[in-house]
Amino acid sequence: MKVSIGIDIGGTGTKFGIVNMEGKVLYQGSLPTQTEAIFEDFIGAVAKEIRKGLNADEHDLIGIGVGAPNANYHKGTIEHAPNLRWKGILPLANCLEDEFSVPVVVTNDANAAAVGEMIFGGAKDMKDFIVITLGTGLGAGVVSNGQIINGAHGFGGELGHTTVNYTNGRFCGCGKRGCLETYVSATGIKRTVYKLIADYTEPSELRSVSFDELSPEMITKYALKGDIIAKQAFEYTGRILGTKLADTVVHTDPEAIFIFGGLSQAGDLIFEPTKKHLEKHLMPIFKGKVRVISSQLQNQSAPIIGASSLIIDKLKKDKEDVLVDK
Repeated sequence: MKVSIGIDIGGTGTKFGIVNMEGKVLYQGSLPTQTEAIFEDFIGAVAKEIRKGLNADEHDLIGIGVGAPNANYHKGTIEHAPNLRWKGILPLANCLEDEFSVPVVVTNDANAAAVGEMIFGGAKDMKDFIVITLGTGLGAGVVSNGQIINGAHGFGGELGHTTVNYTNGRFCGCGKRGCLETYVSATGIKRTVYKLIADYTEPSELRSVSFDELSPEMITKYALKGDIIAKQAFEYTGRILGTKLADTVVHTDPEAIFIFGGLSQAGDLIFEPTKKHLEKHLMPIFKGKVRVISSQLQNQSAPIIGASSLIIDKLKKDKEDVLVDK
């Protein structure tokens, strides 16, 4: 049976799995991302766990796809990722090729999600769409005319580091101030809650929660109970996201924008203000034409499926190139 490996490296945890050609996850697991002091030791630990589920007699491994922060598609590296403990340029593809002796495709987590959405999800019949991932940070995968936008240097689509506030915006791990992901992400909405706690005098159960204990799930829970701080946190977050997406629409004219990741599980709390402010700020020729919808890969295995689909997409393109050459 032909299978691929999908790996999703996040700022907090890393998910991995073995996936067949129909997108079914046959084996999966996870590890904390930041425990190993040396990057190569971390990759070794991931490889060890994957081998537990890889049956050499039954599985024909065709390749590995990896979604990772600050991933360079052209070089197969992670470069200066602000949310990881390892600094500098990390030879991710080379390390995995040494472990498994198969082709490795590396891109950012949102690009992996976009390819997964195109092959197995809600974008099967689309050629122009955007996937926004709302995790520890904010990632974006931009697809135009059926192709992921990787860019000349391998970092295309880094919408999380477009600027919301140029003068006194929030400090970002990338070294800039006012980046979108400092406002719209799991971390960003926590920072917003504490800003609102300082600005508002209304009672809120979130006032007694420490920053480390606070989570998007907790904010969602209290927002649904009517907590004013929690509700305003989602409104503020959606307003910023919708406004910035209106700017993004003019670049590629997408049919739809898919929202993916933990913060999207808040449902209408995040979707409604995002849609409202997107529509409000769209250029008139785009009004009423761009859908904002939830990813159809919304489950625990979605990041693994998205990453593994990178290899399926690569093999498909390689086959098409061979046919063209003939």
